[in-house]
Amino acid sequence: MSGLFALPAIAALAILIVVHELGHFLAARLQGIHVNRFSIGFGPILWKYQGSQTEYAIRAIPLGGFVGFPDDDPDSTIPDDDPDLLSNRPILDRAIVISAGVIANLLFAYLLFVGQFAGVGIPDTFNTKPGILIPEVMSLETPAAQAGIRPGDLVLEVNETTLGADAPVIDLFTEAIRSSPNQPVDLLVQRGDRQLNLTVTPEVNDQGVAVIGVKLIPNGDATYRRPTGIGEVLTLAARSFQDMFLGIAGGFWMLITNFSQIADQVGGPVKIVEQGARFAENNLLSLIPFTAAISINLAIINILPLPALDGGQLTFLLIEGLRGKPLPSQVQENVMQTGLVLLLGLGVILIVRDTTQLEVFQNLLQ
Repeated sequence: MSGLFALPAIAALAILIVVHELGHFLAARLQGIHVNRFSIGFGPILWKYQGSQTEYAIRAIPLGGFVGFPDDDPDSTIPDDDPDLLSNRPILDRAIVISAGVIANLLFAYLLFVGQFAGVGIPDTFNTKPGILIPEVMSLETPAAQAGIRPGDLVLEVNETTLGADAPVIDLFTEAIRSSPNQPVDLLVQRGDRQLNLTVTPEVNDQGVAVIGVKLIPNGDATYRRPTGIGEVLTLAARSFQDMFLGIAGGFWMLITNFSQIADQVGGPVKIVEQGARFAENNLLSLIPFTAAISINLAIINILPLPALDGGQLTFLLIEGLRGKPLPSQVQENVMQTGLVLLLGLGVILIVRDTTQLEVFQNLLQ
């Protein structure tokens, strides 16, 4: 993976963080609520600008961002009874501010599809080419990883059967794997300008199916046509958004209900950038649906009722509405601080794990 192609992926991730925090910021400002900080990242400040009302900053730990309110600032000179403090607003006003980041990420994902169909065109035909692309290897423990298969590889042959452009290549490959549990399968793989002979031994999963732990996509190029009008653009964008949202939401449900089996597929910022770089290396246009997918992921993650996330704060508001008064501030602060520490700790663990799985790191260990 070239470092040059990582730059668009890093930029996409940064934009999504800005979009999320901008949702909170605008929802507060448009309601006249005081905002004193707008930060991308956590930890030590790398750069800041002090506006008339708000400090804008970029911080050292790139695991998200936050919008700060003077309610939580002991140095604020705004009176505690100011009606434009967030804590003094009705529950509905606060709920709008808290949920606006999630809404912004979802809206941005939809607009990405609108921009793709309006600017690039409507997918018309797909010109297939020989082979199957492997965009992702699930983890280092999978048979594929142990056999030396890497993301971005192009499989040209399976057991000396050529995966031609006119053949149902994914069905052929899948059948070869499933019919060979615990038996070696020979592959001819194209990696850059090299062809490699690899042998992978499928293992049987909990469903009794032989797998090697990779994702597969057809190899080829799409051709595009001009949209017939804005109605077609909006309709196709809505359909693409819906399909992607339902697919990602289903993935989260599987993670919650079957965590032990697919926990190793969870990735942090490093894995996101790595995958984005591979998409950019193959086709820069593929970064558009990739960015939309990450934006939807961020929205779903943030709406989960977990401490330090938007869903956790909405849960506090729900409890306040049911009790008729908020939980003690000390309780809320303890829960949020504990959640933040756990979130940052998980982020660091994912960064370390994903970094050690990078191709450049693995090459150093060989």
